[in-house]
Amino acid sequence: MRFLAAAALLAVVVLQAVPANAVDVPHFITDSFALRNARAGQPYAATVKGLVQGDVQSFAKANGPDWVTVAADGTVTGTPPASAGTTTFTVEARGATGRVATAAVTVRVRPRGAALVPELKAMSWNLWYGGTQVNEGRVKQLRFLLDSDVDVVGMQETYSTSAKELAEALGWDYYQAGYDMGIISRYPIVSRGPLPEESGLAGITARIRLDEGRDLVVWNAHLGYTPYGPYDACFGQYSVKRLLSREAQAGRTEQIEQIVAAMSGDLAEADRHPVLLTGDFNAPSHLDWTPATQRCGYDSVPWPTSVIPEQAGLKDSFRIANPDPVAAPGITWSPVYKTFTGGYGHNSHKGEPEPQDRIDFVHYKGALRATASQAVVTGTPKPIPDHVDNEWTSDHAAVLTTFTVG
Repeated sequence: MRFLAAAALLAVVVLQAVPANAVDVPHFITDSFALRNARAGQPYAATVKGLVQGDVQSFAKANGPDWVTVAADGTVTGTPPASAGTTTFTVEARGATGRVATAAVTVRVRPRGAALVPELKAMSWNLWYGGTQVNEGRVKQLRFLLDSDVDVVGMQETYSTSAKELAEALGWDYYQAGYDMGIISRYPIVSRGPLPEESGLAGITARIRLDEGRDLVVWNAHLGYTPYGPYDACFGQYSVKRLLSREAQAGRTEQIEQIVAAMSGDLAEADRHPVLLTGDFNAPSHLDWTPATQRCGYDSVPWPTSVIPEQAGLKDSFRIANPDPVAAPGITWSPVYKTFTGGYGHNSHKGEPEPQDRIDFVHYKGALRATASQAVVTGTPKPIPDHVDNEWTSDHAAVLTTFTVG
């Protein structure tokens, strides 16, 4: 959320590489991971070359089925037979000194005539200055993405290069849309929307080819961050009318209206090509501010950034999978900001507990069924200012939703 307010932190922590004493020793970022799906009888290609740290001279297949070939440059190729099923093989990376690292790699082989991607994992993730606020941030980001086994990620605060660099390391496709936003995908991106400076939108779009005749349209948004509604509500105790006026003042109401309007053609065809809207909305959901939750004493607040997508036919995947906001609050802001640091017109409340809320979303429409969704972090993040060695690299939790593709 604090895309500008935390700028002073940039001088404190920089993205670091693997420690110098480990540079010559090859090691995979994680010991096991999955590559994109394959189809029986069709040529397959992927890569593992970006998933090893250290001085790597060559790759090879240590064991596995005959149909899999691992080239010296880390390229994985082959044509799986109909009997392949889920395939696991071991890849080794050999260093200059002869040291070898290994990883177990999985490829899910789909039968002829079946959907290539019957289950889709989608994520919204604010990277927090590209991951530069913790030590070894890039490696930790890659490990998280691999361990999550995610297929598509809408990113905010990409710091100009993060979507490109993460996707290239993973062997994925990407849309690095200027300084702030990006989309990365395990499957091919076949079209990209205009850059924000060209469209005037606080969002971007990319079309992903999941299968022949089946695309996934992904929109990704990063809405204005100030004034911030939960501060106005929890610290200011403003009337609902004033809260909504302040949402308009922040520009978020107009931003989400413009994005939803730009999505209208895609939403109309969502039965053929499902649509996602991921993003850091910098605002809560009306589905969370209810008489049952009594957040900061409010019975309900119709936050426009959640009401407007709902009126356009989009569903909030987290609330579909977790309908009870009391049992599953899904907090994404913030795993590291636990105490209010001031600003936003509420300096008198500095030092009080930071209002915690769900401000990051994966919305959807079309032939998708949300079977699970969670707000995720890795490890147990220490709060600011003790965050620099966290395994978790962001000041937001990510939202990870699993869909069954119809």
